[in-house]
Amino acid sequence: MDFTNPLVYGVPVFLALILLELSYSKNFGDKNLYKWKDLVSSLSIGTGSAVIAALTKTVAAILIFTVAYELFNPVVDGVRTNIFGWQSFGYVWYVWIACMLLDDFAYYWFHRQNHMVRFFWAAHIVHHSSDNFNLGTAVRNGWFTIIYKPFFYVWIVMLGFPPEMLLVCIGIESLWQFQLHTKYVPKLGFLEKFINTHTMHQVHHAKNIEYMDKNHGGILNIFDRMFGTWKELDETIDIEYGVTSPPNSFNIWTILSHEYKNIWADMKKSKNWRHKFMYCFGPPGWSHDGRTKTIKQIRESLEKEKQLKKTKAVQTKQNPVIKTKVLSESA
Repeated sequence: MDFTNPLVYGVPVFLALILLELSYSKNFGDKNLYKWKDLVSSLSIGTGSAVIAALTKTVAAILIFTVAYELFNPVVDGVRTNIFGWQSFGYVWYVWIACMLLDDFAYYWFHRQNHMVRFFWAAHIVHHSSDNFNLGTAVRNGWFTIIYKPFFYVWIVMLGFPPEMLLVCIGIESLWQFQLHTKYVPKLGFLEKFINTHTMHQVHHAKNIEYMDKNHGGILNIFDRMFGTWKELDETIDIEYGVTSPPNSFNIWTILSHEYKNIWADMKKSKNWRHKFMYCFGPPGWSHDGRTKTIKQIRESLEKEKQLKKTKAVQTKQNPVIKTKVLSESA
């Protein structure tokens, strides 16, 4: 059975919504929401991504998904049967729901690893490299993520879900992800309990230390809640968007490649092969000499400082001698 990828219809809608948000922000909202050079860079990268995606998704469907589906779901006595013994899945409504849930699960881990593995982050950082959060940023997708993305999903067709069904589900996921990139949708009340919303995605794009590496979910936020990466938007915190190592350029090739250059520069800092491996495949921020730290290390360090201050405050309160000494030293 053939299906049309929903992204085919999504592209003109994307452009229309970007134009609508741009017009509204310039006339009634935040005049600085869009910066022209930044928008041109995002649209240029998005156009290239769409062309590359069209080619690689065809390859993924034929060479990866279809081959895996045929290998794991051969036709036995006229019936397509999974090698584990069950009949491969058809197109009834509950199979579509199951496929969508599995797609969302796969997306969570694909997205999370893009933040946890520096080589993947070098491709994904393109999407986060703008310090603006708007629908234009939504199409600013790295060109190289498309190469390895199918391998995070191929297990779904191995289970017996048709490749074309999975591709439609991936398209639906992309449509939902696009519309999350706006600040004009407030918290959605009850839906916040299980849906990945616009405010949650603002958290994901923030470079505030308390927000980084949070909310990797696609349509649902259940996997973030299950695996400890969920974070609600705190409206008392001023969000800073972007990344800690920005490309500082509107040149699209610089935006696409700058983190790979950073990886190469870091790998040359040590002759130890384990260090070289970690600079490439370890978490972003890892360093062999402690000059830079991962988000986890930074949070642990801040927590230790916080606990140390609490301990000193308690000791000072309980011991007047310490309190007098502290006061004299401060004087």
